[in-house]
Amino acid sequence: MPMTSRTEYLTMQIPGRTGFVNITPQVADVVHNSGVQEGLVLVNAMHITASVFINDDEPGLHADYAKWLEQLAPFDASPARYAHNRTGEDNADAHLKRQVMGREVVVAITAGKLDFGPWEQIFYGEFDGRRPKRVLVKVLGD
Repeated sequence: MPMTSRTEYLTMQIPGRTGFVNITPQVADVVHNSGVQEGLVLVNAMHITASVFINDDEPGLHADYAKWLEQLAPFDASPARYAHNRTGEDNADAHLKRQVMGREVVVAITAGKLDFGPWEQIFYGEFDGRRPKRVLVKVLGD
């Protein structure tokens, strides 16, 4: 029997420059609609200033992420701080934040459900928002 594959795209549009959104319910829906009982799901931020990662859905942690990332790579639109901004861009910090937080996650599917450890959830992280961006959700399995 051939392996099942299902691909869907989520569209994210964060109203501010940065933010974190729990996309676990949307990913779980794609898994459910795929019919896959045993397999994997890949969730991939399809933009170089956005991220997908797994962690706890706790507001204090999200505030800590935002503060920590801003300390690592502060927003500065001027070309003096970041060479990337010398190309006419103003989002070098967003590229660096994405690199730290990651591009994608892979989650096991067991008995038709996302197979997480305690407290794990899937998040979309935005570091240069205010426009639509896509997230790939690809389910593979039987």
